[in-house]
Amino acid sequence: MLDKALFYIFGGVAVLSAALMVTRRNAVHSAVFLITSLLATAGIYLTLRAEFLFIVQIILYVGGIMVLFVFVIMLVNLDVALQQIQFSRQKWVALIVALALGAQVGLMFWSTGHVKRSNLLLPAAAPADKLPPNSETVAQSLFSAYLLPFEIASLLLLVAMIGAVVMAKKKV
Repeated sequence: MLDKALFYIFGGVAVLSAALMVTRRNAVHSAVFLITSLLATAGIYLTLRAEFLFIVQIILYVGGIMVLFVFVIMLVNLDVALQQIQFSRQKWVALIVALALGAQVGLMFWSTGHVKRSNLLLPAAAPADKLPPNSETVAQSLFSAYLLPFEIASLLLLVAMIGAVVMAKKKV
């Protein structure tokens, strides 16, 4: 019961912060709402007992990617860029896309109410105490069978980071 309540709370926070992220005019406020949405998504992963995805979401997306986003927002002069962009017919396109998406979601809710559970070809979910520990399984496969690709990816990321520092450094 508590898991379901936490899932709906995190889901509501994620949807609300995603909507606020898209509707804000200030780029820094949008980045803060994106961080909130990513944290709520991490909370959803935790309620679903996906600890590895929870940690990856926090460390990689909230920690790494959002620092990069905020750095780019602070580096780029957005006031000049916003004045140059002219929104002419995009409101109508957005309205049509929103109506189409709303119709699809409504059709999905309507169709699931009319289909019996036994007709669906979905297996019943396994109880949480019978699930294998996913963090240990991921770690075992990552550091045994996929050790060489993991190390190659880490070296490529290191080279990209050094290249970014060299390119960002001003010539004196």
